[in-house]
Amino acid sequence: MANIKNYALITGATEGIGYELAKLFAQDKYNLIIVSRHQADLEQKAAEFSKHGIDVITIAKDLFKREQTYELCKEVEKRGLQVDILVNNAGQGAYGLFKDNDIQRELDIIELNIAATTILTKHFLQGMVKRNSGKILNLASIASTTPGPWQAVYHGTKSFVLTFSEGLRSELKDTEISVTALLPGATDTDFFNKAKMNASKIVQDEDSLADPAQVAKDGYKALMDGDDKVVSGFKNKMMVGMSHITPDPALAEQMKNMQEPADGQQSEK
Repeated sequence: MANIKNYALITGATEGIGYELAKLFAQDKYNLIIVSRHQADLEQKAAEFSKHGIDVITIAKDLFKREQTYELCKEVEKRGLQVDILVNNAGQGAYGLFKDNDIQRELDIIELNIAATTILTKHFLQGMVKRNSGKILNLASIASTTPGPWQAVYHGTKSFVLTFSEGLRSELKDTEISVTALLPGATDTDFFNKAKMNASKIVQDEDSLADPAQVAKDGYKALMDGDDKVVSGFKNKMMVGMSHITPDPALAEQMKNMQEPADGQQSEK
């Protein structure tokens, strides 16, 4: 068994940005606690990460369900594992006009993106405070900086993640604990498929999608450097910079033009 220290807990660790982040931690010899909904996927990735000579703990939990988020906290505690780095990566979106979307799906998105992030941060931060040591990486998005027609709820949840991270960082400024927000733009992951967003203009323009491995590298470096946040990609940095000086109604129109269906029709629910 590896040392109790240097465990990084990563949610949504079997695909996309979370998987790429887990690879970086494994390469740097951090022991891992990887979390996703499917045990088979976790075991496959654990076998890959273990080749770096680290300890990999797999915990299958559905963070759309609040009771399972609490169960994750209890299971880590029961196993006596010390989480020195928390990566709140798991997140999903719901695509479509708010008036048409299924309310339960949107409440599930709020549960995953906001409630699970809050619960896990609350729980593992308490141990970090006792040790006066730790790092937290929260997956925000450039969506956190703009209104989001066709993804109104998702943009709202990511705005929470960003402001929550910044507020928490200020509270912890006199400690040895850092909180970092990662703001990627549209990235080549399964996010759009899960959100049923494949008909949107932004997805149809495949050249606009970022490489998840590069996004993970940007986030990992910012986390290790103790930065407050990082916008991944030059184009996204420009977009965020412009969002600071563009009126919100104009931003909303710009985002609507990017996210509406390419054929002018609502995507399949």
